[in-house]
Amino acid sequence: MTAGSPDRRRFLTAGAAVLGAAASAQLWLPAAARAAETPLPDGVFSLGVSSGDPLPDGIVLWTRLAPDPLNGGGMPDRVVPVEWQLAEDHRFRKLVRRGTAQARPEYGHSVHVDVRGLRADRRYWYRFRTSGQLSPVGRTRTAPHPHSSGGSLRMALASCQNWQHGYFTPYADMLDQDPDVVVFVGDYIYESTPSATALRRHEGTGEPFSLVQYRNRYAQYRTDPDLAAMQANAPFVVSFDDHEVDNDFAGEIPQDPDKQPHDAFVARLTAAYQAFYEHMPVRATAVPDGPHIRMHRRLEFGRLARLNVLDTRQYRSDQATSQAGAQDPSLTMLGAQQKRWLLDGLKDSPARWNLIASQIMMAETDLKVGEGKLWFYDAWDGYQAERNAFLQEFKQVRNPVVLSGDRHLTMISDLREDYADPDSAVVGAEFVGTSISSNGDQDQEAFRKEWDPRRPDNPHWKLLDAHRGYHLFDVRRDGIDARVRVVDTVRQPTSTPSTVATLRVEAGRPGVEVV
Repeated sequence: MTAGSPDRRRFLTAGAAVLGAAASAQLWLPAAARAAETPLPDGVFSLGVSSGDPLPDGIVLWTRLAPDPLNGGGMPDRVVPVEWQLAEDHRFRKLVRRGTAQARPEYGHSVHVDVRGLRADRRYWYRFRTSGQLSPVGRTRTAPHPHSSGGSLRMALASCQNWQHGYFTPYADMLDQDPDVVVFVGDYIYESTPSATALRRHEGTGEPFSLVQYRNRYAQYRTDPDLAAMQANAPFVVSFDDHEVDNDFAGEIPQDPDKQPHDAFVARLTAAYQAFYEHMPVRATAVPDGPHIRMHRRLEFGRLARLNVLDTRQYRSDQATSQAGAQDPSLTMLGAQQKRWLLDGLKDSPARWNLIASQIMMAETDLKVGEGKLWFYDAWDGYQAERNAFLQEFKQVRNPVVLSGDRHLTMISDLREDYADPDSAVVGAEFVGTSISSNGDQDQEAFRKEWDPRRPDNPHWKLLDAHRGYHLFDVRRDGIDARVRVVDTVRQPTSTPSTVATLRVEAGRPGVEVV
């Protein structure tokens, strides 16, 4: 669909159109139940709808009731029944599932419906209703049949959307590209304080620490129209990085432990994880248990692709502060249990492509020009023993490809067996996606002046770029065709998109090439 096409306009206005169908909507409830309803404030569906974590026979449908989204939600302190419908058409003439979910105040009146019994590799449309109000219409898609080995999968990779740095205009282009699924690898919100000089100012008066403060921050982000439209158009597979909680935190250790005592930070983790769950289309397996949340999980797209979603924050050791520390074999990024889970899933995979969603970069980044090394200790470079062990294992894995974020730039690399040896074997490929808006409209000349001198020390880098955007992948049995989609600005509500580079990963041939 093009930006102004009738199909896209029809989709984006579908929610408004169904508001006129109030008579048919009233048939969702028996007359007695409708009469017993206590009216809610207008605008309960201000945060839109989304779906996520597709299965061959299921999908998670999400919404949150919030008539006053930036001030705690504005809902009464009671459980509210919310009806939902899933259909094979956007007019809801072919209903396949319907039901009633309970929006509970203890979860911010969020709704997570885990629909099962659906047909594989099918598009569906869904909507919600409560108190006489209809939500926008969402569109989603189930995963292919478990034994399906052909076909293709269009996947988008996104991360790092800082409200204060710009509009989320790359999503408008992503909507036109119509991916089957969007993989979001972290920094959905930023916890930074409001800035008087920001393009779009954060709500509130400081960093979020309480549950209500995190709810308000998520609600603000979800009001971005391009993000809302994209999340209503395709299923998302989400994970968090650091800014959903606190910059560069590790486990239960904050960035600044001298300013955030342990008990206070545990309370902050508890609030942040709950708010994350409340605003994401994830299953009940992700309901937090205090300062703990289960985010690593595995999704199958037939025999074509297996997607392993990592959690690189919750179980990691504290970051190293020196080269010697970064090579300490006792440091872990994933923790023992998640590490075993990942290795077992890679070795036992029946899939043609083994994809790993890792919030932070796995390939080496040597920042020092010339002799010696200088690393980012927050990335996998700071956990080298574990990273190098994984790269050794990749030699026995079919077509491993890592999808990352965090860097606010495009950095596409070969994964090598040993980065101390530039001639060591290539064992995989990594796509570090650029940011949706973080860093704003970057000075391209300054970027080249800073980064180009480092390229001889990082021969595994295949592409570097500092525009805002996302990556788009067409996954087929014979290869993955990738496009780096960028926009000319995030400082305006609209932008002009383009493809800055195309790349390909050939099946059975580790590494990536610029086409």
